[in-house]
Amino acid sequence: MKEYVLLLFFALCSAKPLIGPSYFTLKNMMLQDMEDADDDDDDNSLFPTREPILPLIPFDIFPVCPFGCQCYMRVVHCSDLGLTSIPSNIPPDTRMIDLQNNKIKEVKENDLKGLTSLYALALNNNKISKIHPKAFQSTKKLRRLYLSHNQLTEIPDNLPKSLAELRIHANKVKKIHKEAFKGMKSLHVLEMSANPLDNAGIEPGAFEGVTIYHIRIAEAKLTSVPKELPSSLLELHLDDNKISMIELEDFIRYKDLQRTSTEIWKIVSLSGAEIGQTFCTRLIIYTIADFNSLNINIFLPTPLF
Repeated sequence: MKEYVLLLFFALCSAKPLIGPSYFTLKNMMLQDMEDADDDDDDNSLFPTREPILPLIPFDIFPVCPFGCQCYMRVVHCSDLGLTSIPSNIPPDTRMIDLQNNKIKEVKENDLKGLTSLYALALNNNKISKIHPKAFQSTKKLRRLYLSHNQLTEIPDNLPKSLAELRIHANKVKKIHKEAFKGMKSLHVLEMSANPLDNAGIEPGAFEGVTIYHIRIAEAKLTSVPKELPSSLLELHLDDNKISMIELEDFIRYKDLQRTSTEIWKIVSLSGAEIGQTFCTRLIIYTIADFNSLNINIFLPTPLF
């Protein structure tokens, strides 16, 4: 079996234990938040719920539920129904909406009007190519938005400032505009793999003012580690890109980075100096097979381990 060179785990000597974001089903996410009775942050949750949760109330006390959907405990399930638009008669106290696996092409201005308690919205695996700039005007408590596997060409405008998690995997996004995340101080998880995004598509200042802990931009067209990602990063995943070189400077601003995955065995050149003397960085080489095929021009500290 062919062996590979596995390289580059930046373990910071003063780093705190990683609290990685979890990806739950809509129902499980809802129940997890509701179990936090006192609503403080003592559970070490990455996204503690800040607003009091009202007691669970069966949806059968409400007069309406969208045709074909299932409604219970403020969760509206409308997945796999062949819908071409968002239903118009969603109960106003709805907390979560599941619209996965439909044929929705557009999110219109009034589709989410009045849904002031909405916490999570799943629109993945539709045909969405357009989202009205005012579509999220009412959803000021929205924390999780799932838009993966659609046909969006850019990050939607005027996303709720309350968002903690945005997943826009497998779309057609080529550019992240400078003000794409403006004012989104609660955004901690960004998943946007499988988009045709290259380095030039990330405008300077696009991540200014945000505190994102987890970013995944895998299966894209990046040729180097982006230099203007948030300095708050704990995890950065760039698998299956076109990165051919990694420099120490690529990571020097990410002082809290604890986990990264960039398929290092595909990287053909490394450069840098005095690695191991900045942020207690350690370079770890696990195996060497065909070592001569790699051009590693880097100072290795002694001892290595």
